[in-house]
Amino acid sequence: MILHDYDYEIYASLREEAQDKMKITYVADRYGNYIPDIESITSAQEEWLLKKVEEARKIKVNVSSLPPYLSIPERIWHYTFWIICGAVLFFLIFPLLVIIPLSFNEVPFFTFTKKMLAFDPDGYSLQWYNDFFTSLNWQGAVRNSVFIAFFATIISTFLGTLASLGLSRPHMPYRTLIMSLLISPMIVPLIISAAGMFFFYSRIGLQGTHLGVILAHAALGTPFVVITVTATLTGFDNNLIRASQSLGAPPTTTFFKVIVPLITPGVISGALFAFVTSFDEVVVVLFVGSYKQRTIPWQMFSGIREQISPTILSAATLLILITIGMLTTLELLRRRTERLRGVTPS
Repeated sequence: MILHDYDYEIYASLREEAQDKMKITYVADRYGNYIPDIESITSAQEEWLLKKVEEARKIKVNVSSLPPYLSIPERIWHYTFWIICGAVLFFLIFPLLVIIPLSFNEVPFFTFTKKMLAFDPDGYSLQWYNDFFTSLNWQGAVRNSVFIAFFATIISTFLGTLASLGLSRPHMPYRTLIMSLLISPMIVPLIISAAGMFFFYSRIGLQGTHLGVILAHAALGTPFVVITVTATLTGFDNNLIRASQSLGAPPTTTFFKVIVPLITPGVISGALFAFVTSFDEVVVVLFVGSYKQRTIPWQMFSGIREQISPTILSAATLLILITIGMLTTLELLRRRTERLRGVTPS
């Protein structure tokens, strides 16, 4: 009998019936999923279980269609809801669809020329991308953005993961209060946080330094790590830790061999969120940083105020592509996390 990963949820739902009716023994695999013990299962038990799994698969395949008992108003609302969702997504994405073609404009204006509207190759150019990759100002901004975001991500990932591990303990005192304090940078208006950091860093000599901007961005990115890692630890089976300790493993071995592999997708997801938060942030760096810490968002903001150039659009297009790549990575990590937890990816 072959057990497929995408059937773990079905096996779990059949566990009680299989044990009571067919006396099928269930065991926990290394990921904490309870599955039938294929070593002790009989042919009759296997036949019954395969039949049940096949029936459950058909139900899952047909779940996407509308239930037959829905009334006409309910069916109308179903399709209306999808139309509304599509309209909202179009409203959010349409500005991006305008920016991307304008970044290939031949002339230094934020308008579509007649040649562009006629899809004439002469109306398109890569000169603004060439300017982005050759300009000293833009390249300095890229180096600062990567440098600051990299170290801010390391700090926020380390602190956020430790905080999540502590908050996941069953008897953690004042858990709600501590959680509220940790995610407060997401709630407090950014301009207030930036002003507070400016006055505080000015007193201790961190204003206008790379270290000050890194610490400020780490504070903004830590809540994202806390939320994602805490969500990953929600379905964590503490029996795995007890089993590791009962086998004589020291705490460090248990942490690196049992806990870390299971929370790695959540840690990476939080790190990506923290990196994007730092890479795209402009308000705090305007308050805390100086010209030496000029990042890509700062350069784009200054370019709009001082010298309008389609190079800004080329930089925005590259940021959009980076964001899409990271969102794709997050989705893949989410699916991997669900497979490790025995949940069918949706």
